[in-house]
Amino acid sequence: MTVLVTGGSGYLGTRLVADLLLSGEAVRTTVRTRDGEAVVREAVRRAGADDGSLEVVLASLTADQGWVEAVCGVEGVFHVASPMIQTQDPDEVVIPARDGSLRVLRAAIGAGVPRVVLTSSFAAVGYSPKPVRDYTEEDWTDPATPGLPAYPLSKAVAERAAWDLIESDGGDTELVAINPTWIAGPTLTASARSSLALFVGMLDGTVPALPRQRFGIADVRDVSALHVAAMRTPEAAGKRYLALADGPTMTFLEVAQVLRARLGSLAERVPTAELPGEEPAPLVIRNDRAKAELGFRPRPAETTIVETAERLRDLGLLRPA
Repeated sequence: MTVLVTGGSGYLGTRLVADLLLSGEAVRTTVRTRDGEAVVREAVRRAGADDGSLEVVLASLTADQGWVEAVCGVEGVFHVASPMIQTQDPDEVVIPARDGSLRVLRAAIGAGVPRVVLTSSFAAVGYSPKPVRDYTEEDWTDPATPGLPAYPLSKAVAERAAWDLIESDGGDTELVAINPTWIAGPTLTASARSSLALFVGMLDGTVPALPRQRFGIADVRDVSALHVAAMRTPEAAGKRYLALADGPTMTFLEVAQVLRARLGSLAERVPTAELPGEEPAPLVIRNDRAKAELGFRPRPAETTIVETAERLRDLGLLRPA
């Protein structure tokens, strides 16, 4: 079948486009500018996929133009695109995330697309305080949480808006949400994006001290596979799925320790000091639903960490010692 992937030139988007092409799907993807077409085509070829059945179209989360045409004739939509910018003004992130999701969903509903798989985030699940930090898909980040940063606010608002639209005016279109934790893993792009920028800073030694934070790690390859499973599994309709590696959650210090233990001279500049502050509270994030219902079999976090660094080295994205 033909499917649409929004944000196809991004870190997760390129991996998902490549995986779909490799599985025999015809793929249409959106980019914001024509420069994005070269990025996505180069990325999928790097994965060994043939981009001959890849169609690239222009569409932006902040404008209506292009979305009706983008969804025309497709049998499924993966809405991956979302703004990731550092800003002091939450509206610069929240508005395009929310309105972009609604634009895509309305276009899909209007075209009678059977299913939309939405890339949400653990940020929409676990960024409001709980007495015990143990999270499942039943948990939600409350947008009214004091001090909530712009990015988790945007993900919580956008996902809520998507579910509300499907409930009120979704017609026969089904929605599934994927909520990955911090995504790492080998990139297909020729630049260090998203979480990879921190890996580069650690490996280059330009991050002098590590944030005190505990989090889950999700491999970009596993997150892509979970999106595909969510599209193909009838019983997934109307559900959310957390995506992360098995095992305990980690701190940046523990990530650094894995890098130093496994990568020798490549990791000799990785910092071992942490920023001042309290130890992060214990954190449990459960991926049981994804494993039971979608056959999710994630890689170990240590594998993801090591192979992320090796890919950055192989792409020449690390500063020479």
